[in-house]
Amino acid sequence: MSAIVGIFVFIKNKKSLLNKLLLFSLLSFSLWSIVDIMLWMLSDSTMMMFFWSLIIFIEASIYVGCLYLTYVFIKEKDLTLNLKFLLIFPILPILFLIPTKFNLKSFDLAGCQSVEGLIAIEYVYAFEGIVFLAIILFSIFSYRAEKHSAKRRKIALFAAGIVLFLIAFSWGNIIGSVTLNWSIEQYGLFGMPIFVVFLAYLIVKYEAFDTKLLATQALIVALILLIGSLFLVQDIFTIRIITSITLTLTIIAGWQLIRSVKLEVQRKEELEKLSAQLAGANDKLHQLDKAKSEFISIASHQLRTPLTSIKGFGSLLLEGTYGPLPDAQRKSLEKIYISNERLIQLVEDLLNISRMEAGRMEFDFQEAQIEGLIQEAVDTLELSAKAKNLYLHWQKPAVALPMVKIDITKIKEVISNMVDNAIKYTQKGGVTVRVEKGSFFDHNTREQKNIIRISVSDTGIGMDKEELEGIFNKFERGKDVSHYHTDGTGLGMYVGKKMVEAHHGRIWAESPGKGKGSRFILELPIG
Repeated sequence: MSAIVGIFVFIKNKKSLLNKLLLFSLLSFSLWSIVDIMLWMLSDSTMMMFFWSLIIFIEASIYVGCLYLTYVFIKEKDLTLNLKFLLIFPILPILFLIPTKFNLKSFDLAGCQSVEGLIAIEYVYAFEGIVFLAIILFSIFSYRAEKHSAKRRKIALFAAGIVLFLIAFSWGNIIGSVTLNWSIEQYGLFGMPIFVVFLAYLIVKYEAFDTKLLATQALIVALILLIGSLFLVQDIFTIRIITSITLTLTIIAGWQLIRSVKLEVQRKEELEKLSAQLAGANDKLHQLDKAKSEFISIASHQLRTPLTSIKGFGSLLLEGTYGPLPDAQRKSLEKIYISNERLIQLVEDLLNISRMEAGRMEFDFQEAQIEGLIQEAVDTLELSAKAKNLYLHWQKPAVALPMVKIDITKIKEVISNMVDNAIKYTQKGGVTVRVEKGSFFDHNTREQKNIIRISVSDTGIGMDKEELEGIFNKFERGKDVSHYHTDGTGLGMYVGKKMVEAHHGRIWAESPGKGKGSRFILELPIG
């Protein structure tokens, strides 16, 4: 049973040190059980002396494995090299002195018992006592030092399982050595089912050892082996002992298993209920989002017509089509015209967002020379820069750049927005626009890709790390930008990023910090 449990746990996670140590401890106990049974079956004195000597070393190894296992389970880390040496060194004399009289002096074949020496009695039992005490003290100190209640319960349960196992395992050997009645030793075999019950509880309750369903498997195997062992004994008293242990383990493990399954069913039902509620809420959110997008689209379309009319008639008035205007009226009309232009841009941004979220954004891709679009944007915004006494440098490439396939209107809008923002948020110095051919390594396709890189650098207010991370979010504006430009909506960069991504390009911002300027970079693929 112990070997099967150990193998189950090990297979679930072969790399786990904890699982390896559990496998070692359980296999050591299984080996001890097999050797002990062989001692009762053999009649050859030489073979009996060999196995009797071997079982003493295996017994000491079980104690070493239990202490090592306890440390790793509680501390969740491996022993240091010095501690490993300190743990293994005391059992080396047992290993080296196995074939000597210090271990077993002689063997009485008639009485079927050995005459144990210094190692087998004094040294081994002293070593086991020290290890047993170390496990108890280490568990107590760790329990008291642990602050989390769940971890404290795990420590208590595991320590109780190990301690009860070692008590049940050792008392038969000790009494056998003192009374020379080695039949009592057989009852030490029932120490392992006790430990398995505690393991099963830890696995079901706390998912220890990264294993599921192991408690059920362990319980079934334990019942099969314990009940099956009834066919191998004839002593009615022994049968009663085995039956009592089997019944006790069945009640304890069965109750815990039923309780855990009940909790699992309740959790599953609660999860299904929550999933249904979440699905319903998600559907409602989709409906609301769709309704919002439709509303924005309809409202934007309704606003577009009167705003366009205002722009047209305002332009005619400013041009003097309806006669000359006094200076005071002209200045007021210019303010109306500028505000109307901002409203038109806001409506256009809202329409673009609505189209993108609904998947209805249309693109007209054409081969274009990017330098021409930049020149148009610079020419349009040059007066704005001069009005603030800023320079606007357009560093044209020495040679013509390759053509790019883009939606000319949308990319021109993105470039214009980049330059316009740089001018708005710069009070001294100016703005520099550059364009060049470049390349980057695409980690997704594992290929080197050629691109056109446009950069707009300014000497403006700059941005901190937090602002850089959110600058392309919807309705996101910098912390202090309202001091310099009160009419922004936080939509321009969001819309621009979506348009660039639709071109399989990239756009991002860089800044060394507040007051140190900013740099916006746009990359578009060639071909």
